[in-house]
Amino acid sequence: MKPALVTGASGFLGWHVARVLRERGYPVRALVRAGSRVDALDVETVVGDLRDADSLRRAVSGCGLVFHVAADYRLWAKEPAELYRSNVDGTRNLLEASRQAGVERVVYTSTVGCIGIPDGDIGNEDLPVSLAEMAGDYKRSKFLAEQVALEFARGGLPVVIVNPTAPVGDHDVKPTPTGKIVVDFLNGDMPAFIDTGLNIVDVRDIAEGHWLACEHGRQGERYILGSENLTLAQILQHLAQITGRPAPTMQLPYAVAWCAGVCSTAWAGVTGTPPRIPMEGVRMAKRKMWVTHEKARRELGFTPGPARQALARAVEWFSAA
Repeated sequence: MKPALVTGASGFLGWHVARVLRERGYPVRALVRAGSRVDALDVETVVGDLRDADSLRRAVSGCGLVFHVAADYRLWAKEPAELYRSNVDGTRNLLEASRQAGVERVVYTSTVGCIGIPDGDIGNEDLPVSLAEMAGDYKRSKFLAEQVALEFARGGLPVVIVNPTAPVGDHDVKPTPTGKIVVDFLNGDMPAFIDTGLNIVDVRDIAEGHWLACEHGRQGERYILGSENLTLAQILQHLAQITGRPAPTMQLPYAVAWCAGVCSTAWAGVTGTPPRIPMEGVRMAKRKMWVTHEKARRELGFTPGPARQALARAVEWFSAA
């Protein structure tokens, strides 16, 4: 059996994708940057960088499957061009290496941020969306990277695209922005909340969805991998019920969050230290990121569990970390 290459296997979602592949008996080759490692999994590691095309050709050589999970996921960067080099150019480099290597299937991990979501409505894969609707450099870079993946699919490379929503669960080592909600709640660092909404899904279900997309996804198609649409207030209520701690009751007006984001991001520009409240995150929070995973259910057999289960697993993991 040829190995499956997983980029980003040292990170949250990539680690779980590598775990799912190992559980199915696949040898896994993990592309990692110098100094990174993949904890507690029996995988082969190769050092490389998405910006280094030669390292990607070496990594892909001999692989049958490629799962491109890695991304530069930052809501603020002192040098925004770095996001485009990793997310857009890096995706092009990896897909070209995969094409040259003759891989059997590529699963590209996009984001729900690239899905069209009408104001006050539910988003899906078929709604039109444009680069102009992307708030901030992270979302713009991922939108352009998704266009690269679609371009390769149209050119004959067997690429399937998945659009995960907000993953929650164990092994969120950084943590992600969604995991940070859980951490801040546990630490008592969330005295108030704003009126926003996320689609919460267990990271284990997203990883399983990657495998289902590999098995059943149609070339050039996009599949939302999500579970439950919840307001931030509902997420905090779930956390309160899981932990027995009180949920914050004060809702901040969006204008207050906007001003805080402006000040925090401006100060980051002076100090070079990431802002506590990135302006890009504030802009993203203005629209509830609510979507349906019906297409993935219908075509892939994707059946995610409840959001509360994912939040409980995250609480347990962060509390023990």
